[in-house]
Amino acid sequence: MNDLVTQMRDIGIIPVVKLDDPKHAVPLARALKDGGIPAAEITFRTSAAEESIKAVVKAEPDMLVGAGTVTSISQAKTAIAAGAKFIVCPGFNAELVDFCIEQKIPVFPGITGPSDIMAGISKGLKTLKFFPAEQSGGVAMLNAFAGPFPDISFIPTGGVNEANIGNYAKLKNVAACGGSWMLKADLIEKGGWAGITALCKTAVLALHGFTFAHVGINAADEGDARETAALLELFGFPAIPGNSSIFNGTAFEVMKKPGRGAKGHIGIKTWNVDRAIAYFARYGFKPVMETASYAGEPGKSPLKVVYLDKEINGFAFHLIANK
Repeated sequence: MNDLVTQMRDIGIIPVVKLDDPKHAVPLARALKDGGIPAAEITFRTSAAEESIKAVVKAEPDMLVGAGTVTSISQAKTAIAAGAKFIVCPGFNAELVDFCIEQKIPVFPGITGPSDIMAGISKGLKTLKFFPAEQSGGVAMLNAFAGPFPDISFIPTGGVNEANIGNYAKLKNVAACGGSWMLKADLIEKGGWAGITALCKTAVLALHGFTFAHVGINAADEGDARETAALLELFGFPAIPGNSSIFNGTAFEVMKKPGRGAKGHIGIKTWNVDRAIAYFARYGFKPVMETASYAGEPGKSPLKVVYLDKEINGFAFHLIANK
């Protein structure tokens, strides 16, 4: 279960897929993967669910495929036999949860309040679906859950979209977000896979919320750093001396000795550094872990800051957790 939740966290978005025709399943799955979302929760809202799951599991075995809107043990049996790697339920059904646990398949029942969460805890569950998220209090409710249930994470689904996903993604108790806004029915019907891929790419960027933090300038020594910082003050960026660098406002960091990057470094803020590392891994980047610092216990997620191993045109890049 923990490995699968980590995989969900790294992907960040679990598309909630409703298909009327199984022939659309594989091309849709490939469109999702091409857009940076190698996951799908194929719902049992239609009779096409079983065949769609089978088709995607066979054609894209490395894709994370689960079954959604599972409301009975019979549906769960069908989903498992089709190859679903996890089960998602709209509400909490103790018998259905027990069945999934017995079958050793991860299950994420839907909850809306503390009683459901406690029911999930009693079954040994650590991650639950928060549904319908927006209608049940959204981000404010998840923040309220964090106090009494610090060890429980959630998958908010229902009303999550490109405009608000960042508000959810930055919460420590959100494992991933469920949604369907990138799955336009007309695009699926007419085979507009490139359009869905484009929507997915935009959704992924909204999930990460990348924003510029500062540019780092490598000075030769402390004296050089002071001179550089004094010149930057001429532009209205006040110098703020620190132990290893001088910040001019928040836009410039002048290093007191040469730092990472041939030309310097660029800081980029993101909602979740751990998730961003997984995103950049798809493009060949690795984290330089000796540069890492953590929000809490050293060596234990969530990460607060870390450099990436590759330079871009002479600049090193480091990721910073946005507060």
